[in-house]
Amino acid sequence: MPDHTFPLVVVTGVSGSGKSTIGRALAERLGVPYEEGDDLHPPDNIAKMEAGAPLTDEDRAPWLDRVAAWLGAHVQHGGVITCSALKRRYRDRLTAVSPQVFFVHLHGPVELIAERIAARRGHFMPASLLRSQFAALEPLGAEEPGAVVSVEGTREETTELALAAVRAAS
Repeated sequence: MPDHTFPLVVVTGVSGSGKSTIGRALAERLGVPYEEGDDLHPPDNIAKMEAGAPLTDEDRAPWLDRVAAWLGAHVQHGGVITCSALKRRYRDRLTAVSPQVFFVHLHGPVELIAERIAARRGHFMPASLLRSQFAALEPLGAEEPGAVVSVEGTREETTELALAAVRAAS
């Protein structure tokens, strides 16, 4: 990211990796707006996931367009948004908005993330889709603007790792 710009961060990872928790904390620490990417899903997508069906690329297209639009609207002043962005082509769609986009990929063992999903309440994504998310996951490429951050520590430790990665890229 150029020195004169504000951070424009996409917190990525499978469901249950802590995107919302870390995204909010990171935005607060950076002093930029936060957006919950799940809130941008069309109702049909949420219904499909609640029913235990994984989304197709066609399903994801309008959602990714909304995430990209949010990023585009925050280029001047920065922001943090959550978006699973499991595949390279999804991330490419988001980086097309601005060269400022930086991915913080939250990553941890499937067993840990499955435990976290089992413990949470009120989220539309069932634990049954976790394996399909790991199967679809394409790790960040070396040439992609981002960093992989472990979620095996505490919320504070993970936030510090994410913050250090964003600052190192600035």
